[in-house]
Amino acid sequence: MSTTKADHTQVTQQPPVPPHRAWALLVLCVSLLIVTLDNTILNVALPTLVRDLHATSSQLQWVVDGYALVFGGLLLVAGSLADRYGRKRAVLLGLCLFAVASAWAAWSSSVHTLIAARASMGVGAALIMPATLSIITDMFREPAARQRAIGAWAATSGLGIAIGPIAAGLLLAHFWWGSVFLVNVPIAALGFACALLLVPDSRNPVPRRADPVGAALSIAGLGLLLWAIIEAPTDGWGSGRVLGAGLGGLVVLALFVVWENASSHPMLSLSFFRSRRFSVATSAAGLNTFALFGAMFVLTQFLQFTLGYSALAAGVRILPVASVLAVAAPASAQLVRLIGTKLVVAAGLTAVAGGLWQLSTATTNSSYGDVLPGMILLGLGAGLVMPATAESVMGSLPPGRTGVGAATNGTSLQVGGALGVAVVGSLLNTRYQDQISTALAPYHLPGDVTATVHGSIGGALEVAARLGGEAGHLLTAAARSAFMDGMHLGLLTAAGVAAAGILLTAIALPARPPEKQTPASTDQHTLASPAQAPEDHTED
Repeated sequence: MSTTKADHTQVTQQPPVPPHRAWALLVLCVSLLIVTLDNTILNVALPTLVRDLHATSSQLQWVVDGYALVFGGLLLVAGSLADRYGRKRAVLLGLCLFAVASAWAAWSSSVHTLIAARASMGVGAALIMPATLSIITDMFREPAARQRAIGAWAATSGLGIAIGPIAAGLLLAHFWWGSVFLVNVPIAALGFACALLLVPDSRNPVPRRADPVGAALSIAGLGLLLWAIIEAPTDGWGSGRVLGAGLGGLVVLALFVVWENASSHPMLSLSFFRSRRFSVATSAAGLNTFALFGAMFVLTQFLQFTLGYSALAAGVRILPVASVLAVAAPASAQLVRLIGTKLVVAAGLTAVAGGLWQLSTATTNSSYGDVLPGMILLGLGAGLVMPATAESVMGSLPPGRTGVGAATNGTSLQVGGALGVAVVGSLLNTRYQDQISTALAPYHLPGDVTATVHGSIGGALEVAARLGGEAGHLLTAAARSAFMDGMHLGLLTAAGVAAAGILLTAIALPARPPEKQTPASTDQHTLASPAQAPEDHTED
């Protein structure tokens, strides 16, 4: 694509450093906090949903993943729109939508309504997340300052994931389950007012045309794939519906790649992936959240169903993950400057894999102290990986494309997390159902009771409490044993995914960025024509 002299002037002129950018960073981080917090805030409330809304395990996964699916599916679209129409506008609109959908979720009267409300929250979240990161990248152009700012952004993202359970526990100790959503409304309103006053706007000075076909293909492909994974335990992994949806999702995603490669105005420029700094960091970020989200999904249930903690007590016991993550994330930026991105990401994924392996050794006789080391390792690893991969992704992009670049990073995080919940949850559910079926085979329980027991461990424990006596004790023991078998399988699988990330990072992630180019000094032609972004030949 040719560019005029005016185009070059527009592209190369750097706007002045915005005043009060530290306050703007704080506002953007708080806006991000409620978005990421809602990835895990519901985990502690899952047993409550079983009791109050009679949700099955499959429905619980959809309540969690409905948000992550729409969030991840729309990120590329939202990032592209933010680049085109203004990133501050995207944040403001996202906060409004998020607040309205949160109020709807709080007053949902059925599981299906709650799933729909959670999906609507994902629309607002998709507008907020990439815009916050791209605005931060635009405000902090000096490499060291950008690393620190992105470290704060990533720490906030990780903190939201980790403190969600304790926030939910505190709310559930005093209010009904809808309060975990209603609390978002005043925070979003405050964030809107502060962003309006303090956050500067930015956009791509050379925007591309919209890509509705690419957007539709990405959403449809991800949706079909996740639906197949979540529904597999119910319908069976070999059922026609599951296989058809799964294969269909893969075909649609392949069509998305073909379309984006052939399009003159792709939503996601595939040339970005020629940079190993971009592509490997994006992949590592997704593998990290796969492990983290999957672990958090089962850990909160383990603390309540197996160890018998209340929602608040379970949330408090997740706090070490948040605390270690909060310390590790700022340190990650410093370590990257000292030893390089490769070693920091590899060390973080090693800690994640080790933590998951240690957690997988838990049994029905384990105590909280037995799983605490694994939780600490999980927080440490996630805190190291998230800032390092985010900075690597954003540092490899031209300024005009930071919105869609941030969206790519966010898509990797959200899709990785959604797949983590879907895969780990499905493996847990499948193993639980197999084990509980075997345990109940000698008995002839009524059909509705059998369905409740098979539906989730929460349902089984409710039935056991009603039965009481020896029968109730035996059912409780069988349900907890089946759950632990499923948890063991799910966590080992997540550890294997993290181990794959270690291998990928060690082989392919550049240790440091190329000295010839930073986002603030990207040449004119690259910015005017993102499709021609250079390949990263950084030496390891």
